[in-house]
Amino acid sequence: MKIMQCLLVCVFLSACGSTPPSQDPAPDGFRSLFNGRDLTGWRRVNTAPSTWTVVDGMLHCDGKPTGELRTTEMYQNFIFEVEWRHLVSGGNAGIFVWADDITARGVPFHRSVEVQVLDHGYGNTNSHTTHGDIFPIHGARMIPVNGRGGSRAFPTESRSNPSPEWNHYSIHCNAGSITLAVNGKVVTRGNLCSPSKGYICLESEGGQVDYRNMRIKVLPDTPVEDADVAQAEQGFETLYTGVDLDGWVLSPGDRERLHVRDWVLRAEAEQNTLALSTERTFKDYEFLFDLKVAGDRAALGILPHGSRGKGLHLRTDSAPLGAALTPGWNRLQGTYRAGVLDLTVNGVACSSARLEGPRAGGPLRLEVEGVLDLSNLYARDLD
Repeated sequence: MKIMQCLLVCVFLSACGSTPPSQDPAPDGFRSLFNGRDLTGWRRVNTAPSTWTVVDGMLHCDGKPTGELRTTEMYQNFIFEVEWRHLVSGGNAGIFVWADDITARGVPFHRSVEVQVLDHGYGNTNSHTTHGDIFPIHGARMIPVNGRGGSRAFPTESRSNPSPEWNHYSIHCNAGSITLAVNGKVVTRGNLCSPSKGYICLESEGGQVDYRNMRIKVLPDTPVEDADVAQAEQGFETLYTGVDLDGWVLSPGDRERLHVRDWVLRAEAEQNTLALSTERTFKDYEFLFDLKVAGDRAALGILPHGSRGKGLHLRTDSAPLGAALTPGWNRLQGTYRAGVLDLTVNGVACSSARLEGPRAGGPLRLEVEGVLDLSNLYARDLD
């Protein structure tokens, strides 16, 4: 009988230990968003594996490259609490709320509302503080409380601690309004935010930052317009780490002409064509990347199944690509299905062509002539 009782106790304890802590809200309604062991519940958007690591039960960001880590779940109304510290004076980072699934065109950041995470060494000016500013970025909207003529909300008190001391943030998001409490007191507010439902992101932007005790309390939903809901998960995965050329196949000569510049990848091919191919292979899939012409003119070849397949060859100074491009960054998005490549530029149809390739699939191959900047390179398989 005693043996049976012991066995039952062991089974019970084992079952309790196997339940992820993030799935069980505490009596106050909060649940953990970080288990202290790995990145379960989070997704690297446009950064390297080395950017986000777990050190002594804390989530550590090394600040390189500029980019984000985001939750796998979307949230509308919630309270998000976290402790953070900058390890080096002057560090820059941020927390995004209500964010889209991937980064906006021509920037390494998401459309979202940002809660600033700045160290004192960065300095305070009339345009920003190091004590918890809140502001909309890259297409988001917010009406600030205690603003200074723009869309940025400024804190009413200076309450953050300098590096390497810890700080506590409590971010309360509800029905399109946001408040930030810094070390126990609400100091920053914004209203009429859009989006008002989306992902939570941690931003890497040069600062070496530790995070711990991340937890969330989900609040009841309120009515929300479709236009105020961020873009949900589409399945895109980054093709570029921002710190090296891992994941790409190049000849030694081409490798010397492809330059890693944080979130931007510069291709310099003023003499001969530069070719880069993904290590990953695809069959039917969708890709997107942002492009900026750095010289007078350039040419781009897109071969959806690598060098063994046919490609779409376009010039930046002639139609159809040249007619679709705008000054600055442009977003090219291609869908390759059943041998047909449909290409859009900034959301507008640009070209469609039948490009039969190997049935087994192949890599995405880009061929560049001239000087081009590339960023936000993503791809996803299609069913």
